[in-house]
Amino acid sequence: MTKEYNFCNNVNMSFEKASKLNPDWKQDIIRQIKECNNALKINFPLKRDNGTIEVIEGYRVQHSHHKLPCKGGIRLDINVNQDEVMALASLMTYKCALLNVPFGGAKGGIKINPSNYSEYEREKIMRRYTYELIKKNFIGPGTDVPAPDYGSGEKEMAWIVDTYESFNHSDPNARASVTGKPIELGGVRGRKEATGLGVYYGIKYMLEQEYIIDQLKITEGIRNKKIIVQGLGNVGFHTAKYCSDGGGIIVALIEKEGAIVNELGLDVEEVFDFRKRTGSLLNFPGAKNITDSALALELPCDILIPAALENVIHKDNADRIQAKIIAEAANGPLTIDADAILLKKGVLIIPDIYLNAGGVVVSYFEWLKNLSHVRHGRLEKKYTEYHNTLMIDSIETVVKEKFSDVNKELLLSGPDEVDLVYSGLESSMNAGAQELLDTVTKIAKKIHPLDFRTIAFYNGIQKIYKSYELLGLFP
Repeated sequence: MTKEYNFCNNVNMSFEKASKLNPDWKQDIIRQIKECNNALKINFPLKRDNGTIEVIEGYRVQHSHHKLPCKGGIRLDINVNQDEVMALASLMTYKCALLNVPFGGAKGGIKINPSNYSEYEREKIMRRYTYELIKKNFIGPGTDVPAPDYGSGEKEMAWIVDTYESFNHSDPNARASVTGKPIELGGVRGRKEATGLGVYYGIKYMLEQEYIIDQLKITEGIRNKKIIVQGLGNVGFHTAKYCSDGGGIIVALIEKEGAIVNELGLDVEEVFDFRKRTGSLLNFPGAKNITDSALALELPCDILIPAALENVIHKDNADRIQAKIIAEAANGPLTIDADAILLKKGVLIIPDIYLNAGGVVVSYFEWLKNLSHVRHGRLEKKYTEYHNTLMIDSIETVVKEKFSDVNKELLLSGPDEVDLVYSGLESSMNAGAQELLDTVTKIAKKIHPLDFRTIAFYNGIQKIYKSYELLGLFP
């Protein structure tokens, strides 16, 4: 495959397409919204366990300061480059705007293959990277708040927050400098599964809408839909698990070593455990192997969920994709040319700019928790349980009948932190989807009726533009 566009170009072309839908927008402001505000490239030495010295390359890009702090993950991958980080940072800006999260977009990257380094070496890399961000004022609770991304997780965030706190020991809000942390260090329950769960909520809501059902001529809901998921990382695993729990049939799972297929459905957790034990999902009992991962994307299904890296569906294979719906759990899995081909075929693409924003929504909840220094639900849980008890007692007195013990326990319980996080995430994803549906009906004559990527960019640009307008930032 030839990459006809790099990732940054793909994002910019989608932006340009959407920005032309409103002739009243001033182009100098549109240009300001599009461009990245700050881009930092850093190089620092690492003394490896064997005594050799290696120079590590890293990046941090702040795309927009229209709202602060900036927000975005840190990717650890050997293919990290500045263009990719800039593209991801700009996507973060529009995601936050779409889901009404009050952050500007940012992104970070370190050019390493983390599997080639010991845990001690990775810790030294993350701590030195954090130190470089501190020196340049590219990290802080009110400035720029990193999070996990591809190749990083809770452990890396723990090293970052510990390093930040050591340089800001008198700041009571220091732990709000990073999200995606372990619970013990101020993390929020539900953050690990947030992106995958958000993908599920987004798909579920879309498939319940009359507009989508009519356009695609499909049955309502996710139940019994045949689903293929590419990628069994954190996002792919949780997306597949929640889709399966919601009644979808996971007919294929794809990883870099190949794919497995079972038309009757795969048990996602069993496949995940099998791959963890053996190092490969191939030869999973009861499933058929496909050794070419790219070919597995072309299998017939109702919903294809690419949850790995960018540009996996492009102009050379888009015409062979048989899915009715492509749900972008990854960032940028489709090129702009693939978009055009699939829209012509009548395929619904639920875009990354909306669909995988669940992570930043729950990161927002974690940030709020760290600033308030109170666990979500701590203040209201017993109060809610007390009032629920009074309500249930009153109902039982009036109807002269007792609730079952199971139902009574469910009705009486107040919300835990994870209940509030899940509820807030679902509400945010549903509201974002409804805004997309409302907009597409308003400007349907200007675009393809299934072009939700353009609609998502349009809505994001519109909100940011309004911020500039209200703040009087026009020239």
